Amino acid sequence: MSIDSLPEHIRRPHVRPYQPIPLVKDGKQFIALRDPAMLSQRTMVVPVNVLPILQLFRGDRPIDQIASQINGQVNQLIELARGLDNIGLLWGPTFEHLEEQVQQKIKTQGAFPANASLSLGTTEAACREALDEYFNQTEDPEIDTVPVGIVAPHLDYQRGWPNYAAAYYCLRNTPAPQRVVILGTNHYGMGDGVVLAEYGFDSPMGRCPADSPVIERIVADLGRPIVVDQLDHVPEHSVQLHMPWLQYCFGSVPVIAALIPDPLAPMIKDDGQRATGEQFVASLKDALEQVGGRTLFIASSDLSHVGPQFGEPRPVDERRRFDVEKHDRDMMAKFISGDAQEFLAAMRWSKNPTRWCSIGNMTAILELAQPQSIELIDYRQAYDEKGMVMVSSAAMALI
Repeated sequence: MSIDSLPEHIRRPHVRPYQPIPLVKDGKQFIALRDPAMLSQRTMVVPVNVLPILQLFRGDRPIDQIASQINGQVNQLIELARGLDNIGLLWGPTFEHLEEQVQQKIKTQGAFPANASLSLGTTEAACREALDEYFNQTEDPEIDTVPVGIVAPHLDYQRGWPNYAAAYYCLRNTPAPQRVVILGTNHYGMGDGVVLAEYGFDSPMGRCPADSPVIERIVADLGRPIVVDQLDHVPEHSVQLHMPWLQYCFGSVPVIAALIPDPLAPMIKDDGQRATGEQFVASLKDALEQVGGRTLFIASSDLSHVGPQFGEPRPVDERRRFDVEKHDRDMMAKFISGDAQEFLAAMRWSKNPTRWCSIGNMTAILELAQPQSIELIDYRQAYDEKGMVMVSSAAMALI
């Protein structure tokens, strides 16, 4: 086959971000390639030695030049590129078609499907039973004032439930707000700016609809950049994991969900094609003022991420946990001061050595909620016995 007769996205393959999953079959190691954006549910299994080749699929060279560089067979690389394309892992028309299909499905349904929240239970009854048990094991934080906002984790429920329950305990038996603003973190998506959701969110406990009057004002103000990457919400767990807790407390409350980037990390291109955190906060403030009513703010925030799983050379031991807690508490003290710029300056000065992943949404909630005080309810470190990974989180109430 002539290279020139190939479709351009196969002739110059450019691989999309993928999630490698190690597999062992018949004593041999393989890698399953999965789309982290969940546009396709299919995977492609390849030998481990294929991974370095994928790094050469950057869209900058014809596939025959890549084959020449690695002394490989052109036909084998073409077969690899076509396999990747079949599951949407190449930039090109197949990916665009899959993206359009998912967009249309969500638009038709009016909500993002339940994904991460299914880990709590697949039925409303199962979810309520689990949440009842979590709350029964949680001490009343005795917050007498209805909070304007909370900070709670986005860890999986198994590790993070004590801080979810501690934070949401403050909201039990309080009047339902007119809306909830949920600020998450974009772990897997393509957007490096703020990613606003135009739709609601489903969970096993039902649907939280989108607060369209507010969202439409933001989109009219900031335009396409604020929603261009909203399919990032499909695989993203930081918003979805909060839905059952909200529905337990308030039922089908309208939501405004946004993924907030790290303000310490520059955008890939400062070309006006993405919305910044500052632009979003200003626009949301204006929209909320126009619409009126009480708004509850939630920052879905994990703190430190340490251990070999995050690239550190040594396992997490007792000394490391002590040092991380000291750093966490120093930074939380800056947050609890209520001054967003002081908190951000402290993070910038320290260079975020323990990889807090939610600096953006924590800064944003301070600017949006403008609390009179902040109370730290609980702090936890979740780690495995081998010390491969530790993630810290906190429960806080903004008063």
